[in-house]
Amino acid sequence: MLGRERAITSRVKRRAQLMTTGPARVTVVTASACHLCDQAQDALSALAQEYPLTVRVLDAASESGQVLLGCYGAGLFPLVLVDGEFFSAGRLPRRKLARLLAVRTAGAA
Repeated sequence: MLGRERAITSRVKRRAQLMTTGPARVTVVTASACHLCDQAQDALSALAQEYPLTVRVLDAASESGQVLLGCYGAGLFPLVLVDGEFFSAGRLPRRKLARLLAVRTAGAA
């Protein structure tokens, strides 16, 4: 049990460090002709007006996209990562992301 507690503690510390360093890094893996991918990109554009973030869009057919899909086993598009951590697959939960960005931004202040 002690090993598991250490792993959880180190993940929490890592997230805390990420939350206070620069803009959020959002990676979106998209598929062609995916309306949920288009909606996610529109939502991220709107959120970028309110919160500091950088968005990197990768095509699922690209080498980088394939690697991320393999790592996270996402079966739905878009695959969304925030600061290198899995956030969602499928329809982007915009309010949940806005809350995360608000907390992250408040932590940086």
